[in-house]
Amino acid sequence: MLDYVVKVTKDATQCSPKDHDKLRAAGFDDRGILQITLITSWFNYINRVADALGVGRDDAAHAQHK
Repeated sequence: MLDYVVKVTKDATQCSPKDHDKLRAAGFDDRGILQITLITSWFNYINRVADALGVGRDDAAHAQHK
């Protein structure tokens, strides 16, 4: 499952039916695969929004590392 999550996170266009077959072989049904995909996509989305807006980022500490 984690390999699939990493693949969705890095480049979802690389996901294929073969990945879904591997998840099925590991015991996930289609609903589970959908839930894994939705949760992964949601966290990727919300983290990108937060990063873009600087949410939770300490600008003073961030400036020291430049």
